[in-house]
Amino acid sequence: MRAFSTAHGRGRSRFARVAAPLTALPLAAALVLVGCSSDAGLQAQWEESGDKGYIAGDGATTSFAQSDRTDPVQFEGVTEHGGFFSSDDTIGHVTVVNFWYAGCAPCRAEAGDLVEVYEEFESEGVQFVGVNTRDQAAQAVQFAKQFGVAYPSILDSEGGRAAQQAFAGQVPLNAVPTTLVLDAEGRVAHRVVGQLAAASQLRTLVAETVAETQN
Repeated sequence: MRAFSTAHGRGRSRFARVAAPLTALPLAAALVLVGCSSDAGLQAQWEESGDKGYIAGDGATTSFAQSDRTDPVQFEGVTEHGGFFSSDDTIGHVTVVNFWYAGCAPCRAEAGDLVEVYEEFESEGVQFVGVNTRDQAAQAVQFAKQFGVAYPSILDSEGGRAAQQAFAGQVPLNAVPTTLVLDAEGRVAHRVVGQLAAASQLRTLVAETVAETQN
């Protein structure tokens, strides 16, 4: 499988939404071919992370051409408010999946960026869902209140880590934080392992994936 990678800076400038055809998308012009060894490196980072329980990552984006994407990922689980969320609910919608837990410092640092992009794209039908890898409901609810997170999170530690395992072919197990952008078919289009560089990084990835559905 071919993968493309680009690293984003940590500037806070805002990007305008992208509605151009896929061939003219700004991120595509900056993509650089990388080998498949990157996942092995991410797994090594996790193994070396020790008790801190998260990997630093570098905020780099790995993007997959439409012809190179794997099958749609099927996942499900109970949310922090006792509801049920399934990948069936996301079909036809671009979806952002964020792996996190409350005690993860990079997860806390990027929470505002996720909320900002969620609020921008909610009206366009883009869905967001968290996958909480460690916490119980009370911790997840408190985190959502503190950071203004309005979208649900699956409590994966209570579900036997089924959601994490569903994405195991895309993300090293327990690679937290990780943010995925799924296309309207439920396939992974973009992956960011480690803390998001800025809201503008995620905004660009979501806008590009939305643009695919308009062509």
